[in-house]
Amino acid sequence: MAERRDPGAGVLTADVLRGWPLPSGDGDKDTKGRLLVVGGSESTPGAVLLAAEAALRAGAGKVQVATTAATAAHLATALPECLVVGLPSVSGDISRAAASRVVDLALGVDAVLLGPGFIDPDSACTLLEDVVPHLDLSVVVDALGTAYLTAHQDGMRHLASRGLLTPNASELAELTGLGEDTVARDLLAATRTAVRATGLTVLSGSDTSYVVEPTGGVWRCPAGPPGAAVAGSGDVKAGIVAGLVARGAQPAQAAVWGAFVHTRVAEMLVASVGHVGFLAREMPQLVPRALAEVGP
Repeated sequence: MAERRDPGAGVLTADVLRGWPLPSGDGDKDTKGRLLVVGGSESTPGAVLLAAEAALRAGAGKVQVATTAATAAHLATALPECLVVGLPSVSGDISRAAASRVVDLALGVDAVLLGPGFIDPDSACTLLEDVVPHLDLSVVVDALGTAYLTAHQDGMRHLASRGLLTPNASELAELTGLGEDTVARDLLAATRTAVRATGLTVLSGSDTSYVVEPTGGVWRCPAGPPGAAVAGSGDVKAGIVAGLVARGAQPAQAAVWGAFVHTRVAEMLVASVGHVGFLAREMPQLVPRALAEVGP
């Protein structure tokens, strides 16, 4: 079904972003921001790899990855720039027993990304029930990490303006209880519903993306080119956004920049390979170029 467009949503353009410049990317690796990525499973280790590399390409100074012990060594080899920590798992997902270790790791960073690569919503919710209430920093929740907010819609209100959700359309439907058909008919209305329910900034993911913040700001990122929706691209987008948050961007700012840059990278790849055929793993390397097109 065609999505209704709201005239109150500002369209994201490079000029809009130039008027809202990101925090400086200068300085050493400590001053450029530290990010912890928590996610992955024994069957989906690539999600955190994509997110972590995208965060580094977006300018985060240090990135740590907390994932299942069974995949940690392989990820450490694939991500030599990152500290990779192995956590206990149950049925392939990070175990609830790992919660205290995740909280300890979060004490030394500027932002946390929770969710890429989780495969079971119940396991994700159980883990985050013992993690999120103890966090006192900027937090981005992606993918099945949003199952925690589905069960506990007030579960991040203690983070006030430091929380950001990046659900796709089906996750948004679960979070709001609206159903996928309703979300597809009016993605912006569903995004606003999620913001009201959680008190958080939300970057919804579909062909067209919306960023809505609790104070009422709304931005629309136009749909990317045909063929841009590839497996793993959402993990890349979450990593870009989280990397910008780690650099010091406010959630809404990181979301609008991340959505725009993600779409621009997809445009570059479609132009280089044709209508279809590019891979999500090719996206992170183009993030610096897309950022540079907009400005420093």
